[in-house]
Amino acid sequence: MHVEVVMPKMGESIQEGKILRWLKKPGDKIAKDETILEISTDKVDSEIPSPSSGVLVKIIVPEGETVEVGTVIAVVDTDERAQAASPAAPELKLAHGAPQAPEPVATQDVRGPRMPSEGGRFFSPLVRTIAHKEGIAHRELESITGSGANGRLRKTDLLEYLKTRASAPAPGGAAPATVDMAEMLKKYPAPRYEVRVMDNVQKKMAEHMVKSVQTSPHVGAISECDLSRIVAYRVNAASAFEKSQGFKLTYTPFFFDATVRALKEFPLINSSVEADKVIVKKFINLGMAVASPTGLIVPVIKNAEEKSFLGLARAINDIALRTRNKKLMPDEIMGGTFSITNYGVFGNIIGTPIISQPQVAILGIGAITKRPVVVTDEQGNDSIAIRSMCYLTLSFDHRLIDGALGGQFLEAIVKNLEEFDFEGLS
Repeated sequence: MHVEVVMPKMGESIQEGKILRWLKKPGDKIAKDETILEISTDKVDSEIPSPSSGVLVKIIVPEGETVEVGTVIAVVDTDERAQAASPAAPELKLAHGAPQAPEPVATQDVRGPRMPSEGGRFFSPLVRTIAHKEGIAHRELESITGSGANGRLRKTDLLEYLKTRASAPAPGGAAPATVDMAEMLKKYPAPRYEVRVMDNVQKKMAEHMVKSVQTSPHVGAISECDLSRIVAYRVNAASAFEKSQGFKLTYTPFFFDATVRALKEFPLINSSVEADKVIVKKFINLGMAVASPTGLIVPVIKNAEEKSFLGLARAINDIALRTRNKKLMPDEIMGGTFSITNYGVFGNIIGTPIISQPQVAILGIGAITKRPVVVTDEQGNDSIAIRSMCYLTLSFDHRLIDGALGGQFLEAIVKNLEEFDFEGLS
């Protein structure tokens, strides 16, 4: 039996995906749930498993192509005879002896269902929908250069065109959606230069960061925090924790736990701005910046306010592993209400992070370093001691959060960390 592999729907807002790499070739045996390709969406790169065991008999959509959700991209033959005949050359024979007609497979355009325009070009329903929403007539749509196969107009082409539409020449003379690589290589010749093409995730991250700076007037506040008690606790509890839980105890859950408690105390930080309205969330979805093979990704720990310290630690470990192994679903990097980035893992002590829209603040964690500080005892006597210190930075949206609120929130996190209650953690 032939089983169709389709471009999966990776989230409610995901309408299409780009095939980055096929990990199997025609004729290869594959097991059910074995990874056969990598795809990229507007949100994240993901590994896609095979829906059935069998032999990959046909790859319909090649690497580099972007197609809509539901499009057939490959065919798997689950017949035992096909598996017995494998491995074979790319022109796979399903059985020895007399040739047999292959089982019919429902055909579908490799670029998904498309609709004709008045001029004869075909456009996908998604492109049509965007064009209708933006008031682009058929004639203007015909004039836009497409970067897909055979000049097909992709969603990204249309979105790029819309950015410059107001200043672009009249329909019929629209500029290409992307910079010509040949021209780039002339401008930056090898071997003195290397020209790289940004992938989907990098492009979307760049757009998101530019939009954030344009949307929110960023203000920063910095506080220092004495983590000596937490450092000592971690040293003493690390071995027993790893033995009982199966993963290492890091400092991250301490920061997350302290932040959740501070957000409960200052709920306005856990909100967003829509025109002249403030939307205060009654739940806490913490975004956690993670360095992945394809760049920085911010997966989200949903309903963090409902989790204990141990629950946060488990969620952090799980989501970090799946981010680095490309096992995230796009929905898992959406819906954040507040984000945390730990640039301290690279040795940086202070940073100025950019807010992730539509959130109104982001916490930056610097490296934990030992240094001499002045400490005051209960009698008011000062002395110099060696402490494990850390700088915490809060970038916040000054449209909503003033310096007083931002400063009080940051100091609440510091207090929660310095006075951390370890009872019940071990």
